[in-house]
Amino acid sequence: MRGVLLSLILATSATAWEATVGSVCTLSHDTETAEIFLTYDPAQPLYTLTVSRKTEAWTQTPWFAMRFDGPNPVEIATPRHVLSANAASLTVTDTGFGNVLNGLEYNQTAYAFTQDSLTEFSLDGAAPHVRIFRECAGAHLS
Repeated sequence: MRGVLLSLILATSATAWEATVGSVCTLSHDTETAEIFLTYDPAQPLYTLTVSRKTEAWTQTPWFAMRFDGPNPVEIATPRHVLSANAASLTVTDTGFGNVLNGLEYNQTAYAFTQDSLTEFSLDGAAPHVRIFRECAGAHLS
């Protein structure tokens, strides 16, 4: 019986979305082609969103946007993004991420894009982890 349980556990993939609670809260999702990683640092207070591409680099463009498709669609854009030294990662920082968190929690698909690049993330299973991230961030605000 233990062998059967062990094989079921090993055959079951871990949840793709993960939230951690600590001095800095994190929310992440890693796929074969990209990773999305959010942080909230209450000492600043500041949110960051980093989208890292594994198969190709981002190019420098005048804007970065995210579109969330599903029951509560929303699209947001900013010119305030920076690329990592190797251009594999694109990061946005801000003091509020309400629209991003709403998009991640209440929709089915997220698209991170610039005028010449697009990265897609499934939001299956994201909602409970987004709520953990929100609670962590909210606990630091009270």
